[in-house]
Amino acid sequence: MTADERSIRALVERWHSATAEGDVDTVLTLMSEDVEFLVPGRDPMRGRAAFAAGLRTLLKTHRIDSSGDVQEVQVSGDLAFALTRLEVRVIPLGAGQENARSGFALSVFRKQVDGAWLLIRDANLLPSPA
Repeated sequence: MTADERSIRALVERWHSATAEGDVDTVLTLMSEDVEFLVPGRDPMRGRAAFAAGLRTLLKTHRIDSSGDVQEVQVSGDLAFALTRLEVRVIPLGAGQENARSGFALSVFRKQVDGAWLLIRDANLLPSPA
């Protein structure tokens, strides 16, 4: 396994642990300013600010417990992709029903001048909540 592949796998792990801790600021450091998120049936979510607003709003009422099993990482120059099997549980802080979903995400990363990798595109293929 190359150093770049290890870095990308570590980024995915940091993403999940920071999300579980409700540490939005750390999650934001793992993505580019112009990041785009694709989910089935919705328009793309564009930009780090939009993602931050959505996550902060959700974490006011829920906790997220997620994990990602990175199935594949391919690196070509300063771009890379990862195919990850996700397990996500969104748990209400008060009354309400937990939502659990699983499926795949295809994520694209760009290597920065300092050698760090950042998420630039993410196609989340998890089914919509019931």
